[in-house]
Amino acid sequence: MVCVCAGSMGYWLLTGWQEKRPELGPEAEAEAAKDECMEEVQAEAEGELSGMTDEEPTIEESKTEGPKPAKEPEKTEEELLEEQIEAVLADMTTEEKVLQLFVITPEALTGYETVTAAGEQTKEAILTYPVGGIIYFAKNLKEPTQVKTMLHNTRQYYEEAGFPEPFLGVDEEGGIVARVGSQSAFSVERVPAMRSIGDKRDAGEARRVGTVIGSYLSELGFTLDFAPDADVLTNPDNQVIGSRSFGTDPDLVAEMALAEAEGLEGAGVWAVLKHYPGHGATLGDSHAGYAYTDKTLDQLMEAELVPFQKGIESGCSFIMAAHISVPTVTGDEVPCTLSSYMITDILRGRLGYEGVVVTDAMNMGAISQQYDSGSAAVLALQAGVDLVLMPANFESAYEGVLSALESGELTEERVEESVRRILRVKYKE
Repeated sequence: MVCVCAGSMGYWLLTGWQEKRPELGPEAEAEAAKDECMEEVQAEAEGELSGMTDEEPTIEESKTEGPKPAKEPEKTEEELLEEQIEAVLADMTTEEKVLQLFVITPEALTGYETVTAAGEQTKEAILTYPVGGIIYFAKNLKEPTQVKTMLHNTRQYYEEAGFPEPFLGVDEEGGIVARVGSQSAFSVERVPAMRSIGDKRDAGEARRVGTVIGSYLSELGFTLDFAPDADVLTNPDNQVIGSRSFGTDPDLVAEMALAEAEGLEGAGVWAVLKHYPGHGATLGDSHAGYAYTDKTLDQLMEAELVPFQKGIESGCSFIMAAHISVPTVTGDEVPCTLSSYMITDILRGRLGYEGVVVTDAMNMGAISQQYDSGSAAVLALQAGVDLVLMPANFESAYEGVLSALESGELTEERVEESVRRILRVKYKE
């Protein structure tokens, strides 16, 4: 229907038909026509509005919109960690990467005969040699306040310089190996030898002991403990391990060592399972010189390697490699620390270990009597080791690794592989 209000004419034009209106005067007819026209328009408008529902779009809502960009999935903690590691690695010089591979004494760092404080000399040494970690012994540890201040300052120097935080480590097994616990000035619980705990076959006690040790070490400022001892004492004539081992049963040793490690790490201190592939089977003392076991790989898998295999399955972050030789397995007398077959093929390949491998102290006779510091450090890294602990001559070891990189004897990719593992632990928590 089309309605036309034509002034005084007052005609209705109807689609398809026309209705004659009653006789009116010209002005009244025009006014009536106008009113009726307005009523019709209003009615039509109201009808259109009443037909609309809540679901129908308004003019604004019905405008065509382009496709919304797909929302990127949130990154996992692991992905964020890897990004952080790559960012830190990209900002490091070659020298800084190499230095991350060393854990040394404060004396080797500073040149002082005995270090019991961390002052300007330590600060300057860190700026020159920001090594991956520092290990302390009883002579460095006099009383609680002194240790806390020394470790706090050391960590602060790294932070102020923008270097990754160092591992601050110590050998604190309990029993005869207790750099802190053996000194009355620290007034901490004296933990007995692990053999006495293993004889009780009480994993709860092993865990408690780990918590005790980890708590007082963490309170002092340490972040890494070279413990627990995961050696299975299969050779009754072995003297170097003795009561440091939880016992002769591989499964028992595994249970106890992992329980102690849980206690340590629950208290905020990283644990290190040692001494791969098992120092409890050896003849000789690697501190003094050549030490070996004549066991086959299958025999090692049935006993000495059980605690390490279970530690790997539980996600341990550190394993220490011993300087013992296994000629029946490798066909030579090369210490395991320097053996690619024992570190890369067996530990990483067959046992599936992806964490950090640290050497036993490289100034021990089994290494220092046969290799110079530079060669030993390079061989260890070529074998697949990540952290070189206490080379006999730190500067020679450091320069030896840099020279091996320049000559191509060692690749930067190999160095970065180890640095990534180290940073992954340092930035994990």
